[in-house]
Amino acid sequence: MSNNTQPMKSAKSSSFHEDLTDVSASKTYDGKTASLEGGFQTSPEQIEGDRLLNGSLVKKRRFGDTELFVSEVGFGSWAIGGPAMVGGTPIGWGTIDDLVSMKALRKAVDQGVNFFDTADFYGLGHSEELIGDVFGNSDQIIVASKVGHRLKDNDSIALDYSKKYILSACERSLKRLRRESIDYYQLHSARVVHLEAGECVEAMELLKAQGKIRYWGISLNTFDPFPEAEFMFKHNLGSGIQVALNIINQRAIKIIKRASQKGYGIIARMPLQFGLLTGKFNVNTRFSKNDHRHFRLKPLILERALKELEVVWSLSDKSHLSPTQLSLSFVLSFPEISTVIPGIKTPEQVVANTSGLVELDEDSQRFLSDLYEKKFDGLIELMEAQEN
Repeated sequence: MSNNTQPMKSAKSSSFHEDLTDVSASKTYDGKTASLEGGFQTSPEQIEGDRLLNGSLVKKRRFGDTELFVSEVGFGSWAIGGPAMVGGTPIGWGTIDDLVSMKALRKAVDQGVNFFDTADFYGLGHSEELIGDVFGNSDQIIVASKVGHRLKDNDSIALDYSKKYILSACERSLKRLRRESIDYYQLHSARVVHLEAGECVEAMELLKAQGKIRYWGISLNTFDPFPEAEFMFKHNLGSGIQVALNIINQRAIKIIKRASQKGYGIIARMPLQFGLLTGKFNVNTRFSKNDHRHFRLKPLILERALKELEVVWSLSDKSHLSPTQLSLSFVLSFPEISTVIPGIKTPEQVVANTSGLVELDEDSQRFLSDLYEKKFDGLIELMEAQEN
């Protein structure tokens, strides 16, 4: 557990949900619509149940057919796990400050965020610990975690979707999170072979029956989400999926409509593609050796990506949006998406990721979709080849 704070006592207050639950999947943000011509069109519609805090308008969407109502912008908690290493491989985002991370978690709630996505492998449990330290068993938040990755004795990564491991891992996650139940529990990048074996499905259903989790689903592969999604859909398994989706990587668009039609909640991760879509990097940007981007955003990838993103920055300027606002608004322009989870480390990032989001007009959406076909599909293929 973190030694930087005292545990927060359970706060089973219902006022948070009374203020924040809103089932609408409306695509209006701050009552404005961005267009290619620039400027905004004011929408006459405001969704009942919106909460305005510190200039941030946060809406809720229903998570598929579940009873969960999640903030459209959630808190991606990978980065606050810290600079964990497995062997010589970084699995974190570099050095972090626990006190700053905890301030960010609290700031997120101030901004109307109620959805926090983590995993037992983020910081080798540290991300879950911080969420537990700050919130405990409070019902003011919805916690999603993941299972399926563990360390081998030789300090390498093992994928373990056995029933025995999942049941024991869930118990450890509950202790770190200081919660009686995990709201949404995900198989962390399980593949078809694991799903077909059946133990992971049996474990998830047992945990749900025991009340240790409320719902479960799967976090799909970044580059090839299709086989596992098809298996889940075909067998009507789980309640949700998590996909990588952003302006650069739009592969998952092919499955989100079907997922939504079948009643699945959909989490969109990597909306800023490891920071590439914030507009803050240049060709000289380098990452520390304890940051996974050290090997994922190598100079060749970075240089090509920045060159091909120049046209996106032009749209950002014309629309009077920051690159971050444009990128998040693009993902939320798909009504099938339940929540988008940018990675967050600081209170300042919380504000940047929850403020000024808009509904993109159809021309802007089409423009960005066309860019994927013309430019970014090849870039994603290069990134995929590097991972393999």
